[in-house]
Amino acid sequence: MRDPHTVAAIVGALRSLHGDDTARTMLTNGTTLAVVIDALLRSPITNRDAARLMIGVLRSRDFIVTPDFSGTWHVKYVYENPKSLNVVDLNVITLDRGTFASTDIRLSLQVH
Repeated sequence: MRDPHTVAAIVGALRSLHGDDTARTMLTNGTTLAVVIDALLRSPITNRDAARLMIGVLRSRDFIVTPDFSGTWHVKYVYENPKSLNVVDLNVITLDRGTFASTDIRLSLQVH
């Protein structure tokens, strides 16, 4: 594992919300970033830490991210309301393929 902290946090959040068997299936067969974000936001960690993990899972080489964002990409955070600092979602903006919502991004844990 290249980033055990991020993997452990994602696995823990999914297990807490969905149970061991479902979390294992999600990580093996793939799930959307939206599902991971939902699990992180419902976990007992702070919103700030959840937002960091949202980016961490995209950067981590422990997860297969589809579509592949190997080129230049940026994140646009979606906040609870315009004056809030509570992140509730994110979009990935690429220069060559446009914007992807968290529901359009799939993640699966790589087996090393």
